Amino acid sequence: MSPSDRLAAAKKKMRLWMSNGVDLGWLIDGDNRTVHVYRGTADPRIVANADSVEGEGPVAGFVLPLTAIWDGL
Repeated sequence: MSPSDRLAAAKKKMRLWMSNGVDLGWLIDGDNRTVHVYRGTADPRIVANADSVEGEGPVAGFVLPLTAIWDGL
């Protein structure tokens, strides 16, 4: 999310993308140091205060380090 984004609006946008066939989505909320992991139409899994998040499905094997994101805020 960018500084001007609002969490509720970003979640709504993610739901729209997921309903249109996106396989995996990460909504990174820097203010709360959380990643909302969206897969299909299931409720998102929330990862809090993690050092990284691991890809799955279409990006299996990819690891996104989060410490630089958290430190940059």
